[in-house]
Amino acid sequence: MTGDKAPRGAAEFTERRWFFPSALLHELAPDEARTGRRPRRTVRDWLVDFSCFLLATGVGLLGADALSANPRVPESLAAADQVLGALSCAAIWLRRRWPFHLAAAMVPVGFVSETSGGVAVIALFTLAVHRPFRYVAWIGGAQLVLVPLYFWWRPDPDLAYLPSVVLFVVLTAAVVGWGMFVRSKRQLMLSLRDRARRAETEARLRAEQAQRLAREAIAREMHDVLAHRLTLLSVHAGALEFRPDAPREEIARAAGVIRESAHEALQDLREIIGVLRAGDGDDTGRPQPTLSALGTLVAESRQAGMKVILDHRVTGPADVPASVGRTAYRIVQEGLTNARKHAPGTEVTVTVTGGPGQDLTVTVRNPAPEGDVPDVPGAGQGLIGLAERATLAGGTLEHEPTADGGFEVRARLPWR
Repeated sequence: MTGDKAPRGAAEFTERRWFFPSALLHELAPDEARTGRRPRRTVRDWLVDFSCFLLATGVGLLGADALSANPRVPESLAAADQVLGALSCAAIWLRRRWPFHLAAAMVPVGFVSETSGGVAVIALFTLAVHRPFRYVAWIGGAQLVLVPLYFWWRPDPDLAYLPSVVLFVVLTAAVVGWGMFVRSKRQLMLSLRDRARRAETEARLRAEQAQRLAREAIAREMHDVLAHRLTLLSVHAGALEFRPDAPREEIARAAGVIRESAHEALQDLREIIGVLRAGDGDDTGRPQPTLSALGTLVAESRQAGMKVILDHRVTGPADVPASVGRTAYRIVQEGLTNARKHAPGTEVTVTVTGGPGQDLTVTVRNPAPEGDVPDVPGAGQGLIGLAERATLAGGTLEHEPTADGGFEVRARLPWR
């Protein structure tokens, strides 16, 4: 997932890449960070580093003039000081690669070299920007400890001892505070970017989960709709296969039922595929029968040769919630389909009772079949889907063999 987001994160900084520090871009582009390569300087880095070099050089030249004008400083010491200052100004280009090493080296160098004071301040600022506070505390604390000794060893000819110490302490604190502010600002940007990436990941996961749930719902719908129709086709086709000498009227009736069932199955499949193509999230395009369609369902099963007894005792059937009615219909439909496949020729009893505030109870029961019944591939998948339907509707579904060898499906659906 990170690899998918990395190109997008890097692409956002393509146009204004020169405007950002290289260290920040290195953190914002995970694909570059994983390579382990040192981040290359951007245009902004070159401008800042060159400005720091000029600033350090200017401070060094002022220090060199002060040393030349001070008669108490020997020429040899002034020359050595200027050499250290030049080397320190050259080392300013290494501040991004080794901020801690440069700041640590400038503590003793800045103590003995007056022309290296600007480099020491810039190194301390760089350390505060690129490293945690514990490193800054050690280096900054060492510099503050050496400040009184430095001005005691090299007093300023134009400023008294105490004001010089206070001024340098205030300058050090300001530089450290400024560096820590820049670091906190960069950390805030990185945290916001990381939060945005996590939000994108979570949004994508939610979208994938919604797609998966939609696929599961469509799969359950196709199973519930088509399984009933196809079992009717199987029953009548089997009758024609095993009774080729049946009366012509019975053959014509079976053929009509096969044609009608095939037409209904094809129509249901078209409606479901229409929902897939439209991408509509609601259920307006799908075949959504309610509790009032139980009579039609039982009539179709009886027409297919099943023996079905419907005990419909529901108070106010028109007030049944649509989701509860659809779930009850699917439970009865799947129960009849299973009875037709696993217990052909038996008498199936469908009982639906309940009322507002009393829940809706659906029971489909069939006795043991006569003779051996061949195993049906995929048995049990429909019951799993029904259990999920009942759970989503806030109810429960149970199924188990009965004492006489039959099978019973019981469901309780909330009706508030």
